[in-house]
Amino acid sequence: MTSTFTIHDAGGYEQLMGRWSQKLAPLFIDFTGLSDGERILDVGCGTGSLTFALAAAADLSEIAAIDYSPVFVDETVRRNTDPRIKVRQADACALPFDDGAFDRALALLVLHFVPGAEKAIAEMCRVVRPGGVVAAAVWDHLGGMPAMRMMVDTVAALSDSGRQLRARYCFQPMMQPGEMRRSFLDHNLADVSETELMVRMDYRNFNDFWAPIAAGEGPLGKFMETLDASERARTDAAVRDAYEAGRPDGPRSFVNVAWACRGVVP
Repeated sequence: MTSTFTIHDAGGYEQLMGRWSQKLAPLFIDFTGLSDGERILDVGCGTGSLTFALAAAADLSEIAAIDYSPVFVDETVRRNTDPRIKVRQADACALPFDDGAFDRALALLVLHFVPGAEKAIAEMCRVVRPGGVVAAAVWDHLGGMPAMRMMVDTVAALSDSGRQLRARYCFQPMMQPGEMRRSFLDHNLADVSETELMVRMDYRNFNDFWAPIAAGEGPLGKFMETLDASERARTDAAVRDAYEAGRPDGPRSFVNVAWACRGVVP
């Protein structure tokens, strides 16, 4: 099962999203819980934001990290110096682990990019022991990411293809209020709870915000790659105008909200 997230360069991803997922990871860990000695699965590890936060948070016995993208796997392997962490390429919808192999399976900012999100949740449930925890968090693209909505609303005002991008972006899987909770209940998880997690995205200037997207990273960057030179220049100028909002270029700060859900395997 492929991912809908486009990644070309690990450094570009870090500028686009990795630095913000690093801020979100400790909040997610606090919500999911963690105990010394546990075996944890990080589903969709990216460049290791959650993986390395887990290693720092408790004296775990093992952290298995998987991602569909070889770019992400290679970067996490390159960064890793912890023998407890094992990284491999794998599909979230066909996890290469035995039933009940882990105490917790966690997915940070992943499920909304998995076309078969329900299958991924089923697989997470399968590989966690009875009494263990399955948890996930996804960005609220529709109402909780003003910086990204600023961009998609701007491109939607420019073209029909931009409007189509916005429709896809705002209604990806598991993003609507209560959607993950309902899915967790449908998978027979117990003690299901949902919450909101918030961080701030602080940009130094427009280039800090726009450069990775303009370079083709992520779903918004993938859209930019479809534009010809004149359309790209028009989009660059329009998004810059939205970012600057009538003031000189410089620092801007935006809140970012994620939905988080956890449940216990019966």
